[in-house]
Amino acid sequence: QVQLVESGGGLVQAGGSLRLSCVASGRTFSTTAMGWFRQTPGKKRQFVATIRWSDGNTYYADSVKGRFTISRDNAKNTVYLQMNSLKTEDTTVYYCAAGQYSDNEREYYFWGQGTQVTVSS
Repeated sequence: QVQLVESGGGLVQAGGSLRLSCVASGRTFSTTAMGWFRQTPGKKRQFVATIRWSDGNTYYADSVKGRFTISRDNAKNTVYLQMNSLKTEDTTVYYCAAGQYSDNEREYYFWGQGTQVTVSS
């Protein structure tokens, strides 16, 4: 099992920044990547970004490319999502996930509890 704990969500004005953190514990060696997804109630979960533990390779959804940056600290088993130039449409719950390097949520086996991000106009 892998446990994931997110933090860093909150309220910010449009154009502002937030940094999300996700600390992983447990059998993290069973996974090769960490990802961030987001989901608004009643809508499909949406891929945001992913990063591979071994080499730091990253991949982003087009909607966040150039604004969000995913990074990792292997020594701390922590992944970050730096979100800049936030838009009101970025408002939703963000989830950290551990699994395989992919933009498909089915490739992720472990999920955090989610952290709310609200961007005001």
